[in-house]
Amino acid sequence: MGHLTGKTAIITGAGRAVLSDGRCGSIGYGIATAYAKEGANLVITGRNVKKLEDAKEELERLYGVKVLCVQADVNAGADNETVVNNVIKQAVDTFGRIDVLINNAQASASGVPIATHTTENFDLAMYSGLYATFYYMKACYPYLKETQGSVINFASGAGLFGNFGQCSYAAAKEGIRGLSRVAATEWARDGINVNVVCPLAWTAQLEQFEKAYPEAFKANVHMPPAGHFGDAELEIGRVCVQLAHPDFKYMNGETLTLEGGMGLRP
Repeated sequence: MGHLTGKTAIITGAGRAVLSDGRCGSIGYGIATAYAKEGANLVITGRNVKKLEDAKEELERLYGVKVLCVQADVNAGADNETVVNNVIKQAVDTFGRIDVLINNAQASASGVPIATHTTENFDLAMYSGLYATFYYMKACYPYLKETQGSVINFASGAGLFGNFGQCSYAAAKEGIRGLSRVAATEWARDGINVNVVCPLAWTAQLEQFEKAYPEAFKANVHMPPAGHFGDAELEIGRVCVQLAHPDFKYMNGETLTLEGGMGLRP
């Protein structure tokens, strides 16, 4: 029996992605795999239905958990509260409870300097990241209060360190950090744990970028101090398992930086 058996976790942006060596190739799928190994039932969302269905098939077959796929896209042109409320309704109708909310999904126009950034570029990051996090937290609150559950949000070094060409992405991630700290203050009395992870993982997108543009990769992607990039499942996914464990409540409100296998660093 796993640490999360009987619990239900919502993970946004968790469609299946793998590296060339077969390991998990995205943060969302890495988290979903780590949670499935601990026995949690999963609600996974994303824009790509095929990737969601592939994730469901593999996770259910390998780990014997139940996975609900819900296509969802928070964007500037959508009725976003309705989109998110539909995810939450399906989750509760299917599993009867929500124990963990993981806001991982994020899109952005990286590499575009501030001077040439458009409103559409900015909206892409804000809606998919900051607004989505807000809507999901608000909709999940009554259920998380009932289970005294956990919220795990994702920020980034882009906001902490001011990465070139990532103004809207950094702004969205810093907004998520601020929102999370306020929620940690307001929801602590309800027994809800709220934390932020700032990860740096080796993903399928980075792998493809390195192969297609080796010189650009060398100039822009820098090796973490530990000498390797984080593993999406074994390091970042396992951190998220730890953050949902009842014994980890004392960390409420912290920002946790994962730098290529260095572990948790408040």
